[in-house]
Amino acid sequence: MRNDECVIKIVGKGGRLYQTYRREKGGWVQISSKGTIRPCTAEQLLSHILPPLAGVSPSEVRVERDCKSKFK
Repeated sequence: MRNDECVIKIVGKGGRLYQTYRREKGGWVQISSKGTIRPCTAEQLLSHILPPLAGVSPSEVRVERDCKSKFK
């Protein structure tokens, strides 16, 4: 699976979705729980997903296949 074929989701306790990250043609984009879309760098993406992966944050990271990929 390539990074343009997946969606990274940060989910809190109780299954509440906090943020979604998707790779698009111009780079990574962050989609907030309210639907706000912002461009982000790979470094910003890592700084958001590393704390839950390291167990420092109570959130969890989920990676799902994106069937609606904008480009292949």
